[in-house]
Amino acid sequence: MQNPTTRARSRYRERLSPSLRLLVTVALAGPMVSLIFVPVGATIALIAGASVSALLVALSIASTPVVSVEDGVLRAGRAHIGVEFLGEPIVLTDADAKEARGPGLPARGWHLIRGGIDGIVVVPNIDPDDPVSAWTVSSRTPDRLAAAIRAART
Repeated sequence: MQNPTTRARSRYRERLSPSLRLLVTVALAGPMVSLIFVPVGATIALIAGASVSALLVALSIASTPVVSVEDGVLRAGRAHIGVEFLGEPIVLTDADAKEARGPGLPARGWHLIRGGIDGIVVVPNIDPDDPVSAWTVSSRTPDRLAAAIRAART
């Protein structure tokens, strides 16, 4: 029987939701749409603008990827890999994360990078049959993600 505390510690889930700045930018499409409908009528213009803003903000939030570590599997968006194929995770923040998202990004790696999220976790892929060399994943809590990967590997 497995130790329930170890299993609970290895569970991790994070939604990489868009930043407030991005949501405000997306919502600004509503007033633009309402300007198009002003010649038809002010009420229709307000309803159309508010509807478009609400719809775009809801779609932006609903379409955000989820990063999770559960049952020995790292899931990042639609992709997943067993933690037995992963090496030691590397947590990067600030200038190191900027380097990892830019010139240091592995060409043969798998990436889930989101703007506005500073932390990065780079996990080497040790599966010799997999052409992907490393997974680079954005995270608001990169220390917790790395700890969950380490705990799931044991």
